[in-house]
Amino acid sequence: MDQLQYEANRSKNCLIESSVSERLQSEPCWLGVDEAGRGPVLGPMVYGICFSPIADKEKLTELKFADSKTLSEEQRESLFSQINESLHMLGWMVEILSPTYISTSMLSREKYNLNALSHDCAIRLIKQALNRGVNVSEVYVDTVGDATKYQAKLQDIFPNISITVSKKADSLFPIVSAASICAKVARDQAVKNWKFQENISLKEPDYGSGYPGDPKTKKFLEESFDKVFGFPSFVRYSWSTASQIIDKKGVSVLWEDDDDENENKGTPTLTQFFNKKDIKPELVRNRFFTQRQLHHVTSL
Repeated sequence: MDQLQYEANRSKNCLIESSVSERLQSEPCWLGVDEAGRGPVLGPMVYGICFSPIADKEKLTELKFADSKTLSEEQRESLFSQINESLHMLGWMVEILSPTYISTSMLSREKYNLNALSHDCAIRLIKQALNRGVNVSEVYVDTVGDATKYQAKLQDIFPNISITVSKKADSLFPIVSAASICAKVARDQAVKNWKFQENISLKEPDYGSGYPGDPKTKKFLEESFDKVFGFPSFVRYSWSTASQIIDKKGVSVLWEDDDDENENKGTPTLTQFFNKKDIKPELVRNRFFTQRQLHHVTSL
């Protein structure tokens, strides 16, 4: 998988896609959606889709796709090669979501949680397939969050497409399994080829699976942490595992504004200098009442 565009700037998301054959544009197709790397504290998350003519469902079953998590890296690479050798009946797309994008999204002023981020990525990929002319008539999605609500959301956006959102869809539908393989191969490659723009040197280059509970991942987080600058961009600093290390070992920062706010309590604001000093603002009646010569009435 050619990831040169992503490797040129790993702080940005990147869309990678196969060619789309004429069959995929002329015949009704089913499309599967799945992700890889949702849970790890390290590296990107990748969403993938795969699509094929509905008439070839049995042929797809013969390729023996399975949930990518149940396969070895070698098996995934082999199946991905088979997908690329079958582009007359298959097509795929992946979007690599950078760790920086994930962290800044989740920590933004307007909260953008991982479920919403995942939903939006899946929707973008389906729309991209439609924009490429793929004749999508059925969509199968491995659920994120409540399957019923997610399915209703997708059905509203794509009313002319049959939508199925299910738990363990990557084990139930071969087209979702194929999407899972594409996503996992893309993430494996992105993590394996990662170059640290911070030019850090590691005692051991093996940072494990990237999951917070992995001892190698924990060791990497400890060794790569800088007390002032925090973690390299490879780390999703929005994860509690990372934020706890920052709170515990990072240097506390006191911003100048914090001191100014304390020192300037009671200091008049700029607008107060333009008020007449002998008039209390709370006693000045609104112009609406004075122009109409309206007065308080205490008795009738």
